[in-house]
Amino acid sequence: MTPESDLRTSTNVVRAASTAPVAPSVSSVSSGSGPVFTTELCRDPDRFAALAPAWHALYRRSRTATPFQSHSWLHSWWLSYGTPGRLRIVLVHRDGELVAAAPLMLVRRPFPVLVPLGAGISDFFDVLIDDRHTEADADADPRAEVRADDVTAVLAKALADAARTAVIDLREVRPGAAVERVCAHWQGPRRQLADSVCLELPAIPLDELLRRLSSSRAQRARAKVRKLDSHDLVERVVPQQEIPAAVGRLLELHRLQWQGRKVTPEHLSARFSEHLARSVTSMVEHGDARMTEYRLAGTVRAVDLTLMSGQLEGGYLYGADPELRTKKVDVALMLLRSAARHISTSGRSTLSMLRGTEPYKYHWRPETVHNQRLLLARPPLAPFLRLLVARAAGRDRAAALVKRLRRSGGKG
Repeated sequence: MTPESDLRTSTNVVRAASTAPVAPSVSSVSSGSGPVFTTELCRDPDRFAALAPAWHALYRRSRTATPFQSHSWLHSWWLSYGTPGRLRIVLVHRDGELVAAAPLMLVRRPFPVLVPLGAGISDFFDVLIDDRHTEADADADPRAEVRADDVTAVLAKALADAARTAVIDLREVRPGAAVERVCAHWQGPRRQLADSVCLELPAIPLDELLRRLSSSRAQRARAKVRKLDSHDLVERVVPQQEIPAAVGRLLELHRLQWQGRKVTPEHLSARFSEHLARSVTSMVEHGDARMTEYRLAGTVRAVDLTLMSGQLEGGYLYGADPELRTKKVDVALMLLRSAARHISTSGRSTLSMLRGTEPYKYHWRPETVHNQRLLLARPPLAPFLRLLVARAAGRDRAAALVKRLRRSGGKG
């Protein structure tokens, strides 16, 4: 029997008292006066699909959730990228209502490791934790923080039960994510490492963003805006029924814009195209995505995909006809102007440029945000956790060496 086969589908019931530690998971309801929590390890893709309504509702009640935690994105990712038999989603219900979820899958490296669903093409990972009860209870009862924290404690215990012989390796955790609260409850070794760098802007209109620049750079940007307006580019938000065709146009324009240069190979794959068409169609329906086409003389010259959550939105991917460059159209400015206009009236607080430190992003004086990599293990698995940390350090040293060699022209 392999270690993975011990990760069995299970449903447990826990009754948590408001002022006592969370009791171990048991197979029947225990006595007590606190709310009843039911934990479940979902390994069935059909069960995952059926969770959509409850997941959507929980996603809306999870303040720190990003678009990459939506059911539309994650379930579509599983259909395109998941490995049969490896689904591991930890669920917590409170009095029958879904109040927490941790979307994971099992891999071997070569020992068992639980990693986030969406890995590779998602910019952020987080768990979902219901914030509605936290806010409502806190208004009514100053002791409610302890009660609301029970949800997080139960999720941490359920994660430990699900992991068993696996280390949990959570990449691309945004600062302030709900999973940080889970780590605070973790009973075992844990480590925090640096991960990708993201750049963020406040949710304000372009005119206000321009005031962040030096006077000379702002003047050049305004001249580029006037150039944009002189071309009579027509901006159109794509309706839901046209999303699959628009995804196809986006990816073709993306291929053209990167022709002859190093492009992310996955962006040209069939599975990525299928995932985007499927997930974005659903996300547009739920208000979690926006696709925008830019037409010049009746022809689509650029397509942009923006993903959205309660607090954040960001441009995920775009494609632009190289001919726009010959017409002196600043595509990045065109997309930023549109994004700033939308988000400044949306109630969201953060315009994220997502992962990457391309030089053009720094023109706008963004805030630098460092994603985290969180590693969790049960006490007997501490050596495996240390091995993952050592491997990560080795890769970081190798990457730093490659950068130095490139800067020096390959000279030793």
